Amino acid sequence: MNWQVLATPQVPDSFIRRVEILTDGKGDRHLAQLLWQRGFNDENTLAGFLNPEAYAPTSAFAFGQEMKRAIHRLIQAKERGEKVAIWGDFDADGVTATSVLWEGLGQFFPQETQLTYYIPNRLTESHGLNNPGIDRLKTWGASLMITCDTGSTNLTEIVHAKNLGIDLIITDHHTLPETRPDVLSIINPRYFAENHPLFHLSGVAVAYKLVEALSETLPDPARPPVTDLLDLVAIGLIADLVALKGDCRYLAQVGIQALQKQTNPKTVVHPGIKALLDNCHKTGDRPTDISFGIGPRINAVSRIYGDASFCVELLTSRERGRCGYLAQQTELANARRKEIQQKVVQQAKAQIETLDLSTTSVLVVCDAQWQGGVLGLVASQIAQTFGRPTILLTYDSEQDLWKGSARSAHGIDLYDLVQAQSHLLHRFGGHPFAAGLSIRPENLAMFKTAINQQARQQWGSSMETNQEEITVDLVVAIADLGESLFQSLECLEPFGMGNPKPKLLIKDCGLTVTGFSKLRDKFNRKLNYFKTNFELWDETDQISGIWWGGHPDDLTQGAGLDVVVELDRKEAQTQDQYFVRLLAVAPTAKIAAESAPQTLLDFRHQSLPQEALDQYVLQQDCPVTWQELYGNYQQAIATGKPLALHYASPTSRTPEQCFKTLIGIAKYVLAQDQTVSLADLKAKLHCGDRPLDFGLKALKNVGFVAEIQGEQVRFQQTTITPDPEAFAQFKQAILEEQFQKQYFAQAPLAVIQATLEKIPV
Repeated sequence: MNWQVLATPQVPDSFIRRVEILTDGKGDRHLAQLLWQRGFNDENTLAGFLNPEAYAPTSAFAFGQEMKRAIHRLIQAKERGEKVAIWGDFDADGVTATSVLWEGLGQFFPQETQLTYYIPNRLTESHGLNNPGIDRLKTWGASLMITCDTGSTNLTEIVHAKNLGIDLIITDHHTLPETRPDVLSIINPRYFAENHPLFHLSGVAVAYKLVEALSETLPDPARPPVTDLLDLVAIGLIADLVALKGDCRYLAQVGIQALQKQTNPKTVVHPGIKALLDNCHKTGDRPTDISFGIGPRINAVSRIYGDASFCVELLTSRERGRCGYLAQQTELANARRKEIQQKVVQQAKAQIETLDLSTTSVLVVCDAQWQGGVLGLVASQIAQTFGRPTILLTYDSEQDLWKGSARSAHGIDLYDLVQAQSHLLHRFGGHPFAAGLSIRPENLAMFKTAINQQARQQWGSSMETNQEEITVDLVVAIADLGESLFQSLECLEPFGMGNPKPKLLIKDCGLTVTGFSKLRDKFNRKLNYFKTNFELWDETDQISGIWWGGHPDDLTQGAGLDVVVELDRKEAQTQDQYFVRLLAVAPTAKIAAESAPQTLLDFRHQSLPQEALDQYVLQQDCPVTWQELYGNYQQAIATGKPLALHYASPTSRTPEQCFKTLIGIAKYVLAQDQTVSLADLKAKLHCGDRPLDFGLKALKNVGFVAEIQGEQVRFQQTTITPDPEAFAQFKQAILEEQFQKQYFAQAPLAVIQATLEKIPV
């Protein structure tokens, strides 16, 4: 994995002092630098960013008429004794949003008799509304349905619900359709401008705003305060990885404060949350207790079991014994999820290593045996590793569909990319960074080609890099990695998009593995998932660290390393212990230069002395595929001679010009009653086998037919047979080949070398 170090800004001394004052001395120059380079340098809003007590939250009625219509309809349903159904979603944001509505609306509508909830099964129903589920709620007697974290784009299902006489209130935060859905009310922050304080709310936060507005409209001091729901809000917000800005950050901050109360028997409101924290040995005082603890466990339930409905009971029940049992079920699901995820990652990487990455801008990888529940997690890992948008699919034999998840890379708008191929898809939905989709088997090959072609046209060279880059925030020594720096960085919490956890670079240090273990589940079964412990040292100090996931043999050890880490803390009885989580490791530039074998040299666009030709294995023609390079690369390794890339940028001619040349050759060869070799034809047209094959077939458009005899071609005249498809294929093949050659003419040498090393022998 590559990394890029941000330039150190010139931070004014006055700003550093202001940060120290607002953080009661905890914030130092490191915090001031991070705030400055992340754009949080407006002193008028800085206090509210660092301290929720200084922030003025936005009214729920900022949603305007949409919120007013929703509240009016809820009051009407309460007065009439109507049955109300909540339609949720199965991820952590959707589950907590369902829990907020179940508990919040449960103060106005008797649960079970007048209020129910429905969460689709991840493995059989997927995200969003579906007609069979709506039918079941209608049979139960629902006349009003409130969605949370879903529903904005389910236009067909909305019409179905309306035809059944069910009014719909949509609360969601996903991408909006072009026209407003025909619903009673749609409360979605995407209607706001991007700089609006409510724009980044996740599904649970939008649900909370609805309950907040209803509680303000129908106040009752005897009811539990709406703030009792804030711990649930924090879990959904942080687990959903939304940008924690404006009210989103405020709700996360006060939600974490509420979460801390769940570990105290005197202040606990949700014993299920306490049971989850106990199981993952967390205290609830850190956002990472959610992102590494509660969040993955809630998400694992639907990934493994499909049905996540019991998670709502876990989060809202007051029965401690029942909550303890349900929390154990999430623990088992999470252990199993880790093992399956690791296995799918390995299998997906093995498939990708067989692809020609010079022509693959979007990775679409399929396996009928994969478990669909983990594909989003694996797609995220693969996208980060290879620096390309990634789509992973598994086969549903009952529905005859390929189903899966997509994740973005390099900030590419994945929703637009997938939506452009919607005519090939059965269903899809999501947002710019993640999407879910299903596709008929007969459309899969066309989808792969089309989405790659669109990505190349739209994003071009921005997809050429093989790996996602880590943005390094600070360069530090190991002696800096202690209490002072931790407390300073802690002032930035909670972290999220736009404000990620700081990445720290330690230069020229050493690493030694001190132990490792395979994780075990609650039945003491070993999982194929490793926890590796190590010691990190430099000339200033040493510190312990953890690396999760991979086999310890894959971890580079020894001196002369640059490493990227995150600083963390482990609470102990005597004093807190500070350690690092390893993100990336590589030899220092000096060590890499000294140890790197000279197997590949770059003489592109340069002259090469004649006497030096016998010192290299030469690649003198601009390749089209990795296979053309790979044969020479293996020869270079076998002979000990470097492979020298010695070619210029290809001469690009239009497909029409190439075809005109081919017609001219056919006329001349026919007139001379001669043959021409396939090699000469490819040289004259500056193309490879595939475009030439299509070109020879396309000659029937102008009255020629090509007869191939071994490596020779003879031309005959024939009746003109119009075949526009043949010429279209020739044109596409020429353009595709020119694009590939342009890549090999411009790709960084390091990228070419890294890719060649990944191709299996």
